[in-house]
Amino acid sequence: MRAEQLFDIKGTAAIVTGAASGIGLACAKVLAANGARVTLMDKDADRLRSALSELPAGSDARTAVADVTDRAALERAFDEAATAHGRIDVVFANAGIGGGPGFLGLDGQRKPESALESISPERWRSVVDHHLTSVFWTIQAAVRHMKPQGGGRIIVTTSIAALKTEAVVGAPYMAAKAGAAHLVRQAALELARYNILVNAIAPGPFLTNISGGRLRDPAVRQHHERVTPLKRLAMPEEIMGLALFLASPAANYITGAQMVIDGGATLGFAD
Repeated sequence: MRAEQLFDIKGTAAIVTGAASGIGLACAKVLAANGARVTLMDKDADRLRSALSELPAGSDARTAVADVTDRAALERAFDEAATAHGRIDVVFANAGIGGGPGFLGLDGQRKPESALESISPERWRSVVDHHLTSVFWTIQAAVRHMKPQGGGRIIVTTSIAALKTEAVVGAPYMAAKAGAAHLVRQAALELARYNILVNAIAPGPFLTNISGGRLRDPAVRQHHERVTPLKRLAMPEEIMGLALFLASPAANYITGAQMVIDGGATLGFAD
């Protein structure tokens, strides 16, 4: 079988949350470039307009302004996307926020304000809402459309935080990402009967705008480059191959998987 058949997604109706920039925009770009009909969803209307203009000329794409932590707004946006494209075949649950500082600073010193006992209920709820609860709601919204049509694909952006501990990233983020990873497996188990495949992409350090573009800070960037075996951060475009694979017929027999793309960061420090 030729590559163009294995990775053929022409006409596929897709939704990408958190699509205004970074990994979400990269996913939307590769889907649109390969003939999918794409709804770019984000809460930032201005960035969404800019993102739409970055898609390949002639793309069949639309935008939807919705906050994934607002369940009613999320479900309306999914219903509108289904009406616009006739169905929902692929959903990338990608929206999220920064994890905030961990109990250690980049200098290796303890940060009392980020210790477990200092984490506010508001911070906990916000991070868990964005990285776990919203994923659950996104899966629910997708399944309501995918079951009646006989199948679909859901791809959740988790993180290598789901696989390892990290001293410089906040505990709420670590817990929420681990929860999302297990939710992917649980959903995959339940939904296999309905031909709905549920998988996760677990990125390592990607250079995006999350946390106000924190990874663009030279000190933060240097830290992550030093502890990553490939000694560099990934660019958002480097997610495209994996995103296209999981959305395509090439991944027809994969469900419940979490695929790591991290430059070797989970392997540990090398040299």
